[in-house]
Amino acid sequence: MTEMFYDDDADLSIIQGRKVAIVGYGSQGHAHALNLRDSGVEVAIALKDGSKSTAKAEEAGFTVKNVADAAEWADVIMILAPDQHQRSIYNDSIKDKLTPGKALAFAHGFNIRFGYIKAPEGVDVILVAPKAPGHTVRREFEAGRGIPDIIAVEQDSTGSAWDLAKSYAKAIGGTRAGVIKTTFTEETETDLFGEQAVLCGGVSQLVQYGFETLTEAGYQPQIAYFEVLHELKLIVDLMWEGGIAKQRWSVSDTAEYGDYVSGPRVITPEVKENMAAVLADIQSGAFAKRFIEDQDNGGVEFKELRAKAEQHPIEAVGRELRSLFAWQQQDVDYVEGSAAR
Repeated sequence: MTEMFYDDDADLSIIQGRKVAIVGYGSQGHAHALNLRDSGVEVAIALKDGSKSTAKAEEAGFTVKNVADAAEWADVIMILAPDQHQRSIYNDSIKDKLTPGKALAFAHGFNIRFGYIKAPEGVDVILVAPKAPGHTVRREFEAGRGIPDIIAVEQDSTGSAWDLAKSYAKAIGGTRAGVIKTTFTEETETDLFGEQAVLCGGVSQLVQYGFETLTEAGYQPQIAYFEVLHELKLIVDLMWEGGIAKQRWSVSDTAEYGDYVSGPRVITPEVKENMAAVLADIQSGAFAKRFIEDQDNGGVEFKELRAKAEQHPIEAVGRELRSLFAWQQQDVDYVEGSAAR
């Protein structure tokens, strides 16, 4: 049975009595740090020497320390660096600073689940994962609301790790919305599966195939773009608001009927079998091994796959269309070679 926690279930004073080091000052890092500070928590930002994020963190009023000094200073060390970098950061700068009673925290269980980071005895290992990008976590907190979190404990050396996790979640706004109890294994495996099979991999491939089918049949690329990509946000927003049922209730009868009769022709039982194979690769550690080995090799495969995907015709059509309309995005934030990368 799902176990959930709200504001009354968490004691904010627990995290207020700890010194927290936030490792990384990206999307999640800045949100956690700002929300914690606004909740009365003493926070320092841990960055490698020479990091480009140092000026941004200092401008926001934070003390910035190198990772080793921050890990020595802190009672709670929240690692919010990218998955592929966490292992080296931990081994080089954190591991030797983990004295008994401290807590090592994550917002994604990848490195713990697959054994790339092994915490020593006497240290609590917790997970607090907001289910939204960092900028949304911050915006909702400032608005007096919160983003649902999931929390887990891998190692409860002090006997109070769950209370700490709930307190941390309350300090970043999670208990305002609701916090779900999980495990590092469940969080990691479901998160990777959702990304690969549905949210990123599945949707991206479906959109590309839809675009190719229409353009190869002779329809205008611009019209194809609108029908298979642009309008996708409208459908997903309806699903987010009220599930698949609200989406079906909101669209035309023609669209709803087509949903029922044509959806299963595209997403066949074989697709579900393929999803099961993706999940098996995640559960066995095969995906993690492939990803980490490639990253250790300079990300050769990753960069090749990215470059190939960026050459898909839908990208050029999209950039052209977005430049012509009032709803255009700032493509400079996302295209190859931008500062965001």
